[in-house]
Amino acid sequence: MTRVRFAPSPTGYLHIGGARTFIFNWLFARRSGGTMILRIDDTDVERNTQASLDSIFDGLRWLDLPWDEEYRQSDRVGLHHRMAEEILAKGLAYRDFTPASPAQEEPSNATAGPWLFNAGMRDVSKEESDRRAAAGEAFVLRYKVPRGVGRDLVVDDLVYGPVTKAADDIEDFALLRSTGVPTYHMASCADDADLKITHILRGQEHLANTFKHILIFEALGFSLPKFAHLPLLIAPDGSKLSKRKHGPVVSVTTYAQAGFLPHAFVNFVSLRGWSPKDDREVMSRQEMIETFSLEGIHHSNAMVNFTEDDPFDPKAVWLNAEHIKQTPIEELAERLLPFASAAGLPADLCRMRRVAPLIRERIKLLRDVARVADFFFLEELAPYDPAELIPQKGDAAMAKLVLERAQEILSVAEFTHAGLDSALRAGAAEVKIKAGQMFQPIRVAACGRKEAPPLFETLEVLGRETCLKRIGRALQMLSA
Repeated sequence: MTRVRFAPSPTGYLHIGGARTFIFNWLFARRSGGTMILRIDDTDVERNTQASLDSIFDGLRWLDLPWDEEYRQSDRVGLHHRMAEEILAKGLAYRDFTPASPAQEEPSNATAGPWLFNAGMRDVSKEESDRRAAAGEAFVLRYKVPRGVGRDLVVDDLVYGPVTKAADDIEDFALLRSTGVPTYHMASCADDADLKITHILRGQEHLANTFKHILIFEALGFSLPKFAHLPLLIAPDGSKLSKRKHGPVVSVTTYAQAGFLPHAFVNFVSLRGWSPKDDREVMSRQEMIETFSLEGIHHSNAMVNFTEDDPFDPKAVWLNAEHIKQTPIEELAERLLPFASAAGLPADLCRMRRVAPLIRERIKLLRDVARVADFFFLEELAPYDPAELIPQKGDAAMAKLVLERAQEILSVAEFTHAGLDSALRAGAAEVKIKAGQMFQPIRVAACGRKEAPPLFETLEVLGRETCLKRIGRALQMLSA
């Protein structure tokens, strides 16, 4: 059975790139009928924070893509040590007693060429190494990378194809730090092996690590999982999307708080670096599961467009609007309500259910409810220019006449779409004006703006009392 994992480190919020890795793993697992595992890689105690962990869980739960198994790496340190000791016992690792700071124990990926802090440590005899360790001398446990034998390591990547690196070009990397804490390489491979991970889908930046991981899997006698490395997400300037450089714009929380639907976000992110063969864009969750394949993952990096003034890619906003249009009214009302309440509107679910179908095609983000639908919930309208009440090719006298006639009509009309439509169109004919000239003053009086949802449905939701009160206020403004 296919078993995949997403293994975030709780050292920051959930990055959009991390979310994409989770989504691709989830889709791959669901397409193959496999298992999706969440493993929190939290052995880096000095950098881990509870706030980061909370942010990761909040972000993943918001995606609404449930996982099947959950683990914490910190609960499995005994396993990591046992496997590291197995590698040492096989003569495939050695103790490096060279005094070094933790920062020096694992070199940067940018380090060029083989990195040996003290090459002589490879040749220390087992007896001397055991004696110094028994005496309590601190050491880093390093993998003894084979040298001078002309070996090439090959990653048969499911996205990029075969990628080769000479073993002579790989440093003797650490398995255990001098503090005894397992490194990322050791802990990750030990857990992947123990959890029987069959496929590892992760960012392209991890490709350099994969050669080291091949050596660890071989040393432990485990079959290699299959690897698939994903193209980078880049900013408009071509740089890699970075928490440090780009800030909240790359955080999943930013999208959630702005009012993206979880599935719309998943749809958008999945199309950054992957596409179905038929080039569909608006896709349901089931459609994504049915069409997802590693063959559809692109080789080139995927751009997320944003500016200093607008943190969201226009394609993401468009997709969100499309998914809002397809969202059932009951669900949409429930999702809109928190955004209305956060904006200070005295909204309730009952009224939101009536408002949602009127604004569903007028909003792009859920937070737009505060801008588009505030007048449905406010007792008093925000101030507006009385000139807005005057219809095109009309004057204040016409607007006043329309509103006075509207008062009379709305006092007795049946407050349904059909009843209001019939009565107000008849009123326009009576005063010998076009329907549009009749409707504009009423719309502005009732809503406080020219641009609003369809008039008759809006009046019906507002109700007779509110409509008459607001028209009366508009007449006062025209008479002032």
